[in-house]
Amino acid sequence: MAVPKKKTSQSRKNMRRSHDALSVNAVSVCKNCGEVVKPHNVCKACGSYNGKQIVENSAK
Repeated sequence: MAVPKKKTSQSRKNMRRSHDALSVNAVSVCKNCGEVVKPHNVCKACGSYNGKQIVENSAK
């Protein structure tokens, strides 16, 4: 069984974990209604995408 010969230092441990941090999700603003939406997705509030009405919304 493999056993480490020396203790892993905090610096080495933290450098190894440097890519594990969570990133912030990307958001954009809908041009039609101003709602916050994910980029490259249809707006759930108004049903528009890229300035065009894609989905008819019955909430209006």
